[in-house]
Amino acid sequence: MSGHGSHVENGIWMRAVMMGGIILTIGVLLFATLGIALADGKHDTWKQLEDDYHHEEEVLAAQGNITEAQAKHLDHMHHEEIDAHLSYLTYRVAGITILLMSITYAAFIGIGGFLNASKPQADHGDGHDEHEHHGSSSPIVFAFGIMLFLIGFPDFVVACKAMLSSDVTADLSMLAVSMAGLVTIVIAVSNWWFEDLPFVGHGEQIATSYPFEGEHIRKAGLWVFIMSEIMVFATFFSSYLRMRTEWCTDWAIRDGVEACKDVPEGTVVTASDLLRYDVATLMPGAINTFALIISSYTIVLALKTAKNANWKPSSGFMGKLMPTRQAAVRNYLIATLALGSLFIVLKLVEWSHLVAEGFDIGTVQGSIFYIATGAHGLHVFIGLLVMLYLVFKADTVGFDEDNAQGIEYFGLYWHFVDLAWVVIFPAFYLY
Repeated sequence: MSGHGSHVENGIWMRAVMMGGIILTIGVLLFATLGIALADGKHDTWKQLEDDYHHEEEVLAAQGNITEAQAKHLDHMHHEEIDAHLSYLTYRVAGITILLMSITYAAFIGIGGFLNASKPQADHGDGHDEHEHHGSSSPIVFAFGIMLFLIGFPDFVVACKAMLSSDVTADLSMLAVSMAGLVTIVIAVSNWWFEDLPFVGHGEQIATSYPFEGEHIRKAGLWVFIMSEIMVFATFFSSYLRMRTEWCTDWAIRDGVEACKDVPEGTVVTASDLLRYDVATLMPGAINTFALIISSYTIVLALKTAKNANWKPSSGFMGKLMPTRQAAVRNYLIATLALGSLFIVLKLVEWSHLVAEGFDIGTVQGSIFYIATGAHGLHVFIGLLVMLYLVFKADTVGFDEDNAQGIEYFGLYWHFVDLAWVVIFPAFYLY
């Protein structure tokens, strides 16, 4: 939807470039702290424990007869080495993830701001339909960019793997289609932001056909989109439930299911077999659950504040943190963005631990887990990119009782993502 006819100063768009620079700086600092400084110390500890373990193993192997006490000591050393490795992965993966996310955030908002600031002032228009919403071609261009990216995605993955290997020369031409898709996506998003930023709440298009007559077209469209998303996630759950109820998984063997009594343990290992028996391994998923629930609350607070024409700052610390309604809406959205970003970081840390323990996408149970949780994580990340724009608009033009629809409609999507995780967590982690 567009806001053709409104005038937006290029100085506002240059604030997007500045915001991108700030985000990138924060990401680099966090990467240097977590991914390099702390991770290097953890790596040295892990390597030392690994060397000690292998040395003890060789000594005992040369000795021949190993006592029960020596075997227990060796097993203890092995567990210490594994814990040190997982601790190293936690900091290293967290640092790398934060760096890549900050680069993506900075690219979207920085490039978007630069492209819009480079437009001549005359392009902002002087029409009579100022501040109104109109049909926009940006979503169609955006969808075309996604299509190009997915067409070239297999070659994109091969080329990226080749660039990470010192033994293989990457064919950069394999990146061409996907990179063209990414460029198209950024251009479409930038133009979409340019169209929406001036919108002040007037001229919302209303649906006239059953069963959505009287509703805003954008809201009706979002509900249709959510219904299609429910069907997508239903396929993941049906696949998972079929596996858990029909296969002799470790949980069935441990529970003494009659059909699995002669099947050896370890035949089919699921993610919950590795996660649910230890509080530490469940911690990332549990924290993520609370993070998403709280993020749904903070975005509701942002919407409530934006729609409250009589809003007044509270006393004390919160009043200093949010002295104006515009600052309050912005800060609630920033809190939502931070909680969603924490979800992505912890999700990739958790994946790295599972892969290190041998649970990868190469098995059927692994593919179901990673595709289901990965699809959900992708929805979270796409939502974060939209939220990044909402933060920018809240900081510049601002939201109020007239134009808070953008927060409301995005909130519907974010609540769906939250509810999907509330179902995924107990099903994939605890069951």
